Amino acid sequence: MENKKELRNWLNAMELAHPLVIAGPCSAETEEQVLTIAHQLKDTDATVLRAGIWKPRTRPGNFEGVGALGLKWLQKAKEETGMMITTEVANANHVDLALKHDVDILWIGARTTVSPFIVQEIAEALRGTDKPVLVKNPVNPDLALWLGAVERFHSADVQNLGVIHRGFSTYEKTRYRNNPEWQIPIDLQNRFPDLPLILDPSHIAGRRDIIFDLCQTALDLNYDGLMVETHHDPDNAWSDAKQQIKPDVLDQMTVDLRIRKEEGDAIEFQNKLATARTKIDVVDHQLIEMLGKRMRISDEIGALKKKNNVAILQTKRWNEILGKMILQGEEQNLSEEFILKVFKAVHQESINHQKKVISE
Repeated sequence: MENKKELRNWLNAMELAHPLVIAGPCSAETEEQVLTIAHQLKDTDATVLRAGIWKPRTRPGNFEGVGALGLKWLQKAKEETGMMITTEVANANHVDLALKHDVDILWIGARTTVSPFIVQEIAEALRGTDKPVLVKNPVNPDLALWLGAVERFHSADVQNLGVIHRGFSTYEKTRYRNNPEWQIPIDLQNRFPDLPLILDPSHIAGRRDIIFDLCQTALDLNYDGLMVETHHDPDNAWSDAKQQIKPDVLDQMTVDLRIRKEEGDAIEFQNKLATARTKIDVVDHQLIEMLGKRMRISDEIGALKKKNNVAILQTKRWNEILGKMILQGEEQNLSEEFILKVFKAVHQESINHQKKVISE
């Protein structure tokens, strides 16, 4: 699969004056709920109505979707509002039912993307379709696996493709439900700049208060669209209540988001500069998180030294670390002077943490 301008044809055909907005509830619950949300969204920037029909849950016993019945509700919402409709498909039977109900766009969920066997099954069921197919990143941070899924659809003569960045699962607790790992979609953009890239801030956030910031970061990184979970009564949603927003909130958010326009050399320069700075912001955030993680390990080491009455400073160990870091720094074109300054500061902070633990 090669990057081609034609990868954007399906998106360009919509002739939107703004990034693509896909919105709607996490799950279709009732016909009334789907139609209510659709009518509240029809006069916003949302072009596509989304709703989960089949909901693969992490643990059994949770609401797992209304099934094929919900497709009729989506179809009715499409007829009444003129919005396009989309839903997740996880097997060939889902594909057959979705196509029979005239679903406009299909998406592949994160749990499905991890399995080449299932992806291949769905690709064969969709062979030659002109429906856009959007592939969510796999739950684990693996760019090759993500692109491999896209390539399977491309090999099945599915030409209208796109990807959805929904974040990556992590064992450790962070401020996100799923860690964004921005560098992975950035690397994907670098390899396939014309493959439409859409952000799913709802699944990254896990809570509604940081959705706007995630969307702004995505637009600053030149994403092509947003898929935002939207519910008329989010606190009482049957699934993922904390991460859904109301349609009027979505409407205001699309007004408040800053969208850079590509006009003229000066504007192009500012756009590229802003994108580069956003990439730096992403890496800086990762640096802070990693430094915090390192100091938490230092606290653990301090507790062990306290228990065993061992001195804080281990000169031999420190010299070994410094030597390794200088060599690794050279591989990344970082000067020895810079590495010495950074790691001496890190080492001093580590000692401070251990001193605090031992003195408690």
